[in-house]
Amino acid sequence: MNAIAPGTPLRVGLVGYGLAGSVFHAPLVTATPGLVLDTVVTSDPGRQAQAREAHPGVRIAADAAELWEGPGPRVDLVVIASPNKTHVPLATAALTAGVPVVVDKPLAATAAEADALADLSERTGTFLSVFQNRRWDNDFLTLRRLIADGELGEIQRFESRFERWRPQLKGGWRESGAPEEIGGLLYDLGSHVVDQALVLFGPAVRVYAEADVRRPGAETDDDTFIALTHASGVRSHLYVSATTAQLGPRFRALGSRAGYVKYGLDPQEAALRDGLRPGSGAGSDQPWGEEPEHLWGRIGSGESPLTGGGTPVPTLAGDYPAYYAAVAAALREGGPAPVGAREAARCLAVLEAARISSRDGVSVDLRPGGA
Repeated sequence: MNAIAPGTPLRVGLVGYGLAGSVFHAPLVTATPGLVLDTVVTSDPGRQAQAREAHPGVRIAADAAELWEGPGPRVDLVVIASPNKTHVPLATAALTAGVPVVVDKPLAATAAEADALADLSERTGTFLSVFQNRRWDNDFLTLRRLIADGELGEIQRFESRFERWRPQLKGGWRESGAPEEIGGLLYDLGSHVVDQALVLFGPAVRVYAEADVRRPGAETDDDTFIALTHASGVRSHLYVSATTAQLGPRFRALGSRAGYVKYGLDPQEAALRDGLRPGSGAGSDQPWGEEPEHLWGRIGSGESPLTGGGTPVPTLAGDYPAYYAAVAAALREGGPAPVGAREAARCLAVLEAARISSRDGVSVDLRPGGA
């Protein structure tokens, strides 16, 4: 990929203005120095109006192909935040046209499709990255630092929960059981918890999963457990659910010296949903990405944090803006993507194995020649 010279801001075309496009991508793009939201692609009149109101002067297009085939100047970056089933065909078209691409997770339905996109990116010399914003969650950044500093000793077991209490279906493609929609929590929230575990502890060699459909009328998994055995020896136990009446700790990392337990979600999504933006603060007295002291996790051994055991650990500030800052730097300077397609493929290989494990009631070996 040729580096883009400094100068005018890079023009971004955003495909999709649903939850991902309107709450995450558009605000983060507009908050990133050197990027400007040029075009929003949506055929929905209501969403077109929302985009114009939130981003005065933005161009509206009804077809993503206008971003790379239209008569006017092409954009410098395409962000694909449309339904999952469109990710591969849209990314393929943009990369073939030589336009840099960011794709919301999951990049594809299979590791093979993700690797094919990575191959296309390499052949065309065109930038490709996957939006895995949860790598910049406050709790993840804090745990990663604790592990790097040796505060927990050798990690033996890692528990991660992304749980919600949503007993009523909301409808839409995310809850569809049609395979082509790539719906369900395994590929939605599971993309986050698996990616985080792989970043922290390296590749998985064995996968076991239990995926259940709990809610009346549901068509796809809404309560799923994934167990990973990493090549490093760490075991990760990952939970994603829409049917959890009592939420567990977000993280519980147990090491040979101490454990770290953290409750609550990173505040950035809630702030974005409330219309707050990076640089404007996450509240009247709370800087962006920071949380109050009573939500800090605790580190210790031999006691429960819920009965006062352990020592509070200041939570690092979450930093979703860092993702698009890294994208802008890579486009201008020719550096690596903040999250590469090959990394996404490794995550998808785990998700595919989890689906097989749950269906067949077996553990799946990911090592070459494994059964």
